[in-house]
Formats: sequence, structure tokens, C-alpha cells
Amino acid sequence: MFKATCDPRVVGPGMRDSWRRWICGCRERVEGPCPCWQRRLAAEPGRVCRRPARLPGSLPHRHGPPRLSSQFLLEAPGVIWGTMSRTPNCLLQLLWGASRQRVYTLFIIGFKFIFFVSVMIYWHILGEPRGQGQFFNLPVDIACPRLVPPPPPSSTPALHNIFFLETSDRTNPNFLFMCSVESAARAHPESRVEVLMKGLPGGNASLPRHLGLSLLSCFPNVRILPLDLEGLFRDTPLAAWHEAAWRRWEPYLLPVLSDAARIALMWKFGGIYLDTDFVVLKNLRNLTNVLGTQSRYVLNGAFLAFERQHEFMALCMRDFVAHYNGWIWGHQGPQLLTRVFKKWCGIRSLDESHACRGVTTLPPEAFYPIPWQNWKKYFEDVSPEELSRLLNATYAVHVWNKKSQGTRFEATSRALLAQLHARYCPTTHEVMKMYL
Repeated sequence: MFKATCDPRVVGPGMRDSWRRWICGCRERVEGPCPCWQRRLAAEPGRVCRRPARLPGSLPHRHGPPRLSSQFLLEAPGVIWGTMSRTPNCLLQLLWGASRQRVYTLFIIGFKFIFFVSVMIYWHILGEPRGQGQFFNLPVDIACPRLVPPPPPSSTPALHNIFFLETSDRTNPNFLFMCSVESAARAHPESRVEVLMKGLPGGNASLPRHLGLSLLSCFPNVRILPLDLEGLFRDTPLAAWHEAAWRRWEPYLLPVLSDAARIALMWKFGGIYLDTDFVVLKNLRNLTNVLGTQSRYVLNGAFLAFERQHEFMALCMRDFVAHYNGWIWGHQGPQLLTRVFKKWCGIRSLDESHACRGVTTLPPEAFYPIPWQNWKKYFEDVSPEELSRLLNATYAVHVWNKKSQGTRFEATSRALLAQLHARYCPTTHEVMKMYL
């Protein structure tokens, strides 16, 4: 037993500064270059510090580990076992801290892994259209049916063009997409229906050969054009956001991009915007500065009708950037329109006002007669009388493609969606009956 150099009274003159900087493994200062297991003794000046028992056969050594002799291999195990049986508290605390650290690390890694897998499942099940194999055996061209010629231009100039957007690189519209455009074109023969697709080549390049594009080109008031997102966002508050959006990964980038594109489109050009999972039942030209209510708590931007450069759309673009959060589903879409409308009208609940300062919200039956929770009803049989009663106050039917895509139904059945196809997009319906 002897005094160790952890006692400041024993530390030599040249070491008085070094002991102050000595930090033990338990995050405590040690007075002198004592090992971690001596911290309790070293914390009290004057206490006698005990060094580990000298191993049998080892030679005394002032600093560092003892030098071992030939007797070590025979006698060391017993001494080592005795030393381990008196494990200091500091070592136990270190082991416990390391164990907790490993638990925290494993928890974080597990959480990130589960989140990544959930996003991948989302895009596999919901994000990408299912049932695309049904188009592999379809022809790429179709003979245009005999269509009723469009009426002569109205004496009143058309206030609205009708826009559809495809912000992914897909260029092969499915049957619901085809029905949406056809039903809009038939309901608005005097208006121009523009289908803007990001995946189309620019310039004078010809359209890809797909059944959907071939069928939609048959309608004289339908134009299929490339979508230039950079040009669309130019000179808007969304330009800087769009430039930075592709430099980072987000789970809902494509839906958020669609949300941004539609409000920029309404601001720059005005007109009517429709999602590609609508079936249009009536003419929409009498609707101006209007959006639809999805439920009593939230609006929806699947349908928008606004004048060019309306201040409400400008406020939407500014809010899009100011309160951006691409990690929450709907935050840049329905939730954005809801909070902007509340701010626009100075209300706290949608029940307080349905029209203010020139902007009107229509009730759910106008565009969302069937809530998304009941989307399967579109594939259930209904009588023609029930169908008419259900859609009596409806301008266009939103089919909730995010939920319903890939669900199969017989084109000749009495399913609600099959009857809508037969009545409002007969050309698409005939193709479905012919090739499916």
C-alpha cells in the first residue's frame, strides 16, 4: 500500500497542471493520472489510492503496467479472478451506460428502417398504378370513332380552359385517366381541354404510341402537350422551392409537385383544373373562383376553378413556401387550401362561411359525393334510379384513385363506376369492353 500520484499533495511540481486536465471515463475529473477505477479515492485529496494487486511473478514498475515474469502463466488466473470478483462500481456504470447507448442506437436504426420500409410499401401499393399489365396486350393505335362535330364557337368567349396534369414521367394513361379527359371534352365541346404530361418530349416530337394517347387525340378539343415545370414555376414564389426540391429526398415528392403545379397553373392561366380520376357529369363553365369541400373539416384541390392571377391563388403559393412540410401527407394540398381559405375569410371553422371575398366552396356532394372511406361503393352494383338520386347535385365524381386503382370490375356490369363509364365516356367504355 502506498500513496498514488492522484493525491495533489504527492504530485510532483511538473505534474500539478496535468492532473487538472485528467478526465476519467465516468466523466469525472481525477486528481492525478490515476486509472478510472481509482476515481473515488482520487476525488478526495489525501486519501490513500490503491493500485491493482501486483500480479504474481511481476516486477514492480513505477508507471504503466507491471512487467511479467515466467510465473505469470501459472499463477495469474487466480489473481485475475479475485480482481474481477471485486469489480469497481465505475466499471459497472460504464458497462450500463454502454448498454443503454446500444439500446438507443438500435432503437433509432430500427425506427429509420421501419420508416423506410413503410414508404417503400406506400409507393409500391399506392404510389404506382397497379394493373398496368392490362395494357401490354392492347393495341397502340385505335381508329377514331365517329364523333359529333363540335358546335360553332359561342358568342361569349370561353372563360375557362380545362387542364389535366401528369407530373410523373408516365405517358400511358389508364382507362380512368382516359375517361376523365373524354368526359370533360364531351361536357365542354366549346372549351379547350389540355392534357399536360411531364414525360412527353418537347419541341416538335411526335407523341408516343399508346392506346390512351391515340384515343384522346380523336377529340378535336383535346390537346396533349409536354409539361415544362421549370417554365410553369418561373416568376412565381414556387420557383426557388422547385429548384431545390430535386436535391433532397422526400416521401411524397410527386404528390407535392402536383399540388404546386396546379396552383401555379391557376395563377398563371386561370381556368379549370381536374385530377385525372374524375368523371365529369355536367358543364363546369358557370363555376368561377370555386373549390370543393371534401368534408366538414377540409377542402380539396382535386377540382379548382379560378380566374387568372387571382389573389387567392397567390396567397396559396406564398403559404406553400412559408409553411412547407413535405413529410406530412396532404399538408401542401388539402390542408394548405383549408388553412388559406380560413385565413382568407378570417374564420376558424369551415362551418362558419362557405363564401367570402369572391371565393366559394361547394358542398361535398358537388365533387365528392362518396367519401374516400367508402371508395368501394364505386365497384358495387346500383340501380339506375339510385345512381341518379346519388348524383343529382354532382358536377363531377371523384373516384379516389389513390385507394381504388387496380380494382377490377366488369365493364358491362351494373357497378356504379361501370355505369358512369358507359354514360359519360362511351368511347373509353367501348375500348374497355373490346379489349378487357
